[in-house]
Amino acid sequence: MGSINVNLALSARRWDEFVNSHPAASCYHLASWATVFNKAFGHDTRYLAAETDGEIVGILPLVVFKSRFLRRFSVSLPFVNYGGVVADTPEVERTLVDAAIDETRAMGGEYLELRHTRQLFPSFPSKQHKVAMILPLAENQEKQWSALDRKIRNQVRKAEKSELRVTQGGVELVEPFYDVFAHNMRDLGTPVYPRQWFQQILATFPDNARAFCVWHGDQPIAASYVFWHGDTMEVPSASALRSFNPMCPNTLLYWEMLKFAAGRGLRNFDFGRSTPGAGTYDFKRQWGAQPHGLTWEYWLASGDDELPDLSPQNPRVQWAIELWRHLPVPVTRAVGPLVVRNIP
Repeated sequence: MGSINVNLALSARRWDEFVNSHPAASCYHLASWATVFNKAFGHDTRYLAAETDGEIVGILPLVVFKSRFLRRFSVSLPFVNYGGVVADTPEVERTLVDAAIDETRAMGGEYLELRHTRQLFPSFPSKQHKVAMILPLAENQEKQWSALDRKIRNQVRKAEKSELRVTQGGVELVEPFYDVFAHNMRDLGTPVYPRQWFQQILATFPDNARAFCVWHGDQPIAASYVFWHGDTMEVPSASALRSFNPMCPNTLLYWEMLKFAAGRGLRNFDFGRSTPGAGTYDFKRQWGAQPHGLTWEYWLASGDDELPDLSPQNPRVQWAIELWRHLPVPVTRAVGPLVVRNIP
């Protein structure tokens, strides 16, 4: 192998050709996500590509956080489940990370966070606090239905008998999706993403993303969006109004997404990341999803081992969660995006 050069101005076409051909790349490595991050949150990006003799041998997309009042840092990638280095060799991996550290240092960043599906840099401090919950899909919709637990099938039937209906589409479903999402995030005590985030995803990837909505009459009561790439479909976000839980709208929502994925001939359904032992973890397990470990690795400018911690288990975060749960939803919709843009 010749010398490795890092290019920060690779064309989107060449970048995506590498992503689409590399088995370790996720849908979030696609070049168009840089536009989504910028338009939805206003964050700058650094898309690092390693080349040898004119051939791409690795990539590392970065999103840069430069808040005037909070910490400065960079992440690959924030607000989503996957990111990090994709490279052909350990030498290329190290070259890309060194370049990312240089970029982080240059803007006065305190740390670099890399979201990997396995540990690539043993010398870096890391977290293994989350797992991805993945279900291998059956060959078709009928076999997928037969593979479901009997309790889940009964809940789907109950939702259908309650005359709930499901629609799917694109940007036209952002508003009902966001109504449900904002209510659910308030109840969880979590700042809500801006509506523009979902608008940009569905508008930027019309051939790879769909929104789903469960309706009770004219009221949206559960909603989600999915994104697929290669042989896998992921549900990054799904929400339901708690007051309608007896009708099982959330179960119907997930069945419609699974049916959609199986109908497209995809091989895996990714329920998204969870904390082992949490309620969402148990919910996903009942569908047959299995945990796959995730590793978040860190370079820290200070050189110490104190990792960033914005989890609900952090006592400094718990009081804010409890406060948020008591705010009116219109307030959380207005203030939440200003807060969450600095929480990756």
